[in-house]
Amino acid sequence: MVKSSNVVDFDDSLRIIGTAHVSSKSVALVKEQISEYSPDVVAVELCESRMASLMEPESLDSEDLLKIIKEGKSAMIILQTALAAEQRRMGVSTGEKPGAELLAAVLEAREAEIPVELVDRDVVSTLRRAWAKMSIREKWRVLDTLLWADEEDEEVDLDEVLEDTDLLSNLMEEARSVAPKAGEVLIDERDEYIAGRIKQIREGKDGRVLAIVGAGHIKGIIRHLSDSRGVDLERMHGLTERPRKSVWPKALMVAIPLFLIGAVGWMGYNGEIGAIKQTAVAWLAINAVMTGLGVILARGHPLSVLVGAVASPITSLNPFLAAGWFAGYTQLKVTPPTGGDARDFLDMNDLSSLWKNRVGKVLMVTAMGNIGSVVGTWVAAAGIASLLI
Repeated sequence: MVKSSNVVDFDDSLRIIGTAHVSSKSVALVKEQISEYSPDVVAVELCESRMASLMEPESLDSEDLLKIIKEGKSAMIILQTALAAEQRRMGVSTGEKPGAELLAAVLEAREAEIPVELVDRDVVSTLRRAWAKMSIREKWRVLDTLLWADEEDEEVDLDEVLEDTDLLSNLMEEARSVAPKAGEVLIDERDEYIAGRIKQIREGKDGRVLAIVGAGHIKGIIRHLSDSRGVDLERMHGLTERPRKSVWPKALMVAIPLFLIGAVGWMGYNGEIGAIKQTAVAWLAINAVMTGLGVILARGHPLSVLVGAVASPITSLNPFLAAGWFAGYTQLKVTPPTGGDARDFLDMNDLSSLWKNRVGKVLMVTAMGNIGSVVGTWVAAAGIASLLI
């Protein structure tokens, strides 16, 4: 194996290029390597959806937002946007958009009539697996880092990172320390998946392969490629599956309404009319206040606050409904996003815009309304339980 900085010759028929997704030098490097190496196949760290977003401008309209709200994907979209915005913010200082070198590789290969293979796992599957595996504490750490990190922190020199593998390793481990489970999905699993895809390409086609991946993945990919065993198709399939959700959250959300009904029935059986009134007031007030507070923190419209607060005591009794959906839908109707809002949201590099942009605000109102409703349900249930003791 021959290794020079961020260019690795794994063997005579495989060269791996490590890049930074927001570096102008990486754009020049991939063009240079395609010309110099003359590969028979160019493998790039992209999936179909990321490829499409690089090749064609993204769009987002009110119908898309309504679908996101109904499917309960607001929090996932916010996380994906925050990750993209952080990467995009880094790219502003280098003059390149995230993934510019991958797009350059695809266009350069097509111009030279070289086949292109996409070797990364679907980005939605990756984010879902990461979110599902993270503990509540890890999720909070990630959101805290992405949404409220100090932008005046010491900047990282991307060119220095590309040339110093030890520094790169330290940065990767530092990111992993914030959320170990997320690191396992975003780094380790993708290393294994990308290596598996490269093996598949080499088994199916003769000739030289030029693989273009993020520099942080090189060590892991080489480790998996060095394993002499063939591609484990079952394992590859397993890496694309979303982990099964725990049944406990849903079970508890069903149990709370049953508990409330049982508690009221018990109080009625014992003639405790005053306790029933206290229970009703506690359920209504706590749910409404916590949901309303969540929407207020998202800087929602007053009508969205009111709708979320009114809906919460009812939706908390039905595990298939969420107060944030109603608050988000109201926000969407009261302050409908324009085409300009959608473009600004998709090109966002300042995370504070989540509270300013109309698209971002609809998503924030939905997510924060749901969080407030869940908190309110638990607090109200605990308060009602104390009345029975």
